[in-house]
Amino acid sequence: MNRFIDLNLKKWSQDPSRKPLLLRGARQVGKTFAVRQLGKSFTNFVEINFESHPAAKSVFEKDLDPKRIIRDLNLMMKKNIVPGKTLLFFDEIQEIPRGIIALRYFYEELPEQHIIAAGSLLDFAIAKVGVPVGRISFLYLYPLSWLEFLKALGYDLWIEEILNHNIQNPFDENIHQTILQVVGEYLAIGGMPEVVKKWAETKNPQSCAEIHHSILESYQQDFHKYATKHQIQYISQLFEEVPRQLGQKFKYSLIQGEYRKRELSPCLELLEMAGVVRKIFHSAGQGIPLGAESSLDQFKVLFLDVGLSQALLGLDIADWFLNPMQALINKGGLVETFVGQEILAYSDSMRKGSLYYWQRESKGSEAEVDYLIQKNQNVIPIEVKSGQGSTLKSMRLFLESHPRSPYGIRFSTHNYSVYDHIHSYPLYAVGSVIMTNPDVVFEYYAS
Repeated sequence: MNRFIDLNLKKWSQDPSRKPLLLRGARQVGKTFAVRQLGKSFTNFVEINFESHPAAKSVFEKDLDPKRIIRDLNLMMKKNIVPGKTLLFFDEIQEIPRGIIALRYFYEELPEQHIIAAGSLLDFAIAKVGVPVGRISFLYLYPLSWLEFLKALGYDLWIEEILNHNIQNPFDENIHQTILQVVGEYLAIGGMPEVVKKWAETKNPQSCAEIHHSILESYQQDFHKYATKHQIQYISQLFEEVPRQLGQKFKYSLIQGEYRKRELSPCLELLEMAGVVRKIFHSAGQGIPLGAESSLDQFKVLFLDVGLSQALLGLDIADWFLNPMQALINKGGLVETFVGQEILAYSDSMRKGSLYYWQRESKGSEAEVDYLIQKNQNVIPIEVKSGQGSTLKSMRLFLESHPRSPYGIRFSTHNYSVYDHIHSYPLYAVGSVIMTNPDVVFEYYAS
């Protein structure tokens, strides 16, 4: 299963001035698989999972001398680790936070050793011990994007056309409708690698649903690893509540039960550290960086994956297959989530992706733009319309009041078009807008 992250991993491995790499992302988004794929290009690949092989933790209990660590791991694992020829992979490194500190000394004293560390709850370990500034690189991994989903299903020609398509030329309407039907498949299945693999092999929604519920259960089992006993009830309630508030400003007051913000807010932060949810912050959008004008108290919340969101809500996904166009019209919150998920997937993987929206709450003149992105030195507003939606009042109000925004973008079921400072793209074309260098991605997939 080809992933965009493969490009960055390959680039890292070939860089003579590389640093030890921390691969970050939620549980089961494909971190381990991606590193194993990279390992095939090395003479040797040595993987140590500190969760399933706890005895290996003792190697870090003495000192953090990288040469001694390599020697002891050679003896313990009965494998030959040769700097310059071996990719060394520390998986679930959050189980031994001293291992994160040790990466600094690999950079300083044994730079020829290729070393990657990953962990599904890595951010909690980083919060405890920190990271050596300037001595470690980061890559962030998310569920499969829509284009990666197409690749997994063998729609290579569609990828080429979507990435290179001119907005001035609408697709043939039959082709346009056909691709939107497959967008419906993605919205039903989502981007979790194991689920996509099962879908590609069987096209059986029920089998995919079983994997969804298994993944959700694994996330719930993680709660006790990072939340106190007192917090479990709050974090469990939030876990179920977030998908109910997709596409709207998040309000703790809407959560059923006698819960207060002061109890729930820290638990929402824990879910975000675990990678399960992501906040979309309100920004004034008058300039860049967008975060400089953001409000930390006003936010929406994005669940990790559209497929998992529906499984958690217990929704019937049959409409995505039987009547996808109608489903796109009726499920606006999920379609908006899809676009947010896409924006993160195509953002710079060396930095933690950020999401922003804009809202004006003047009495009698409310307006909201679903997302704001930076393109070059401009702030570009994005509206997501689940159907044909032609009313763009909020978009136009934003453009009138934001001189740094020369145009706006609409993602909908409409075909490609440009009219009156509005660039209209189909829902399947988010990647071609967000990617900074789509030609490189296509060349990689075509090779």
